Amino acid sequence: MSRTQRTDEGHGRLGSVLSGLAVALGCVLFLGGFVWGAVVYQPYTVPTGSMTPTIGAGDRVLAERMDGDDVRRGDVVVFQQASWGDLPMVKRVVGVGGDRISCCTDGKLMVNGKPVAEPYLLEGEGAAATGIPATTVPKGNLFLLGDERSGSLDSSVHLGDSNHGSVPRSAVEGRVDAVAWPTERLGTLERPEGFADMPGGISDPGPVRLMVWAVVAGAVLVLGGAAYGPVAKRMRRGRERPRSGERSGATAHVG
Repeated sequence: MSRTQRTDEGHGRLGSVLSGLAVALGCVLFLGGFVWGAVVYQPYTVPTGSMTPTIGAGDRVLAERMDGDDVRRGDVVVFQQASWGDLPMVKRVVGVGGDRISCCTDGKLMVNGKPVAEPYLLEGEGAAATGIPATTVPKGNLFLLGDERSGSLDSSVHLGDSNHGSVPRSAVEGRVDAVAWPTERLGTLERPEGFADMPGGISDPGPVRLMVWAVVAGAVLVLGGAAYGPVAKRMRRGRERPRSGERSGATAHVG
């Protein structure tokens, strides 16, 4: 056996080992990403357009399972409240226990006497359709508004309730981190900076991006590792054919 053949075989064995490792690691990342997502996130279909333009009616969203105590201002949450219909609903938290909410001064929502920038609202739309009289959110509760203020059945509509339109934190089932469908709205939800300077600040993004990267990286490694064998075999055949032709030509010349 020639030195070149031994070298090729050595490279072939090393390549096979590396491709096997790539496939194994890819399977771990790919399947692990899906399992991770299933454990951390719960998918929901948004029933109405009350969160337009951030989330549309019929959109499929991923909500990170979390305790309502971890929710902060600006978060979009999934919750159920019996007095609101006892069905999963999606709204944005604009106030927490102890906050004083009112609207509108210069067309802006006021939280504890400070105007809040709300870039997620429809262009030209005010912070409330009919105004919100000064209301203090009870301790342990959340004040929730839809991004589509003119047609959202939210806290502004339930101000006459015993909790002044708010819902208890325990009603929260999860925080929406991303829109999974349709593709035109596919992506993670931005945390609004208008609440960043308030006590507690805004929440950190969930692990949805890492989960997606794990799935994508896993798929690339699996496909790349699986493709190594056929590609390497074809390359070896391409190198062997010229050598075979050269040997045949030399034999004929000697004869």
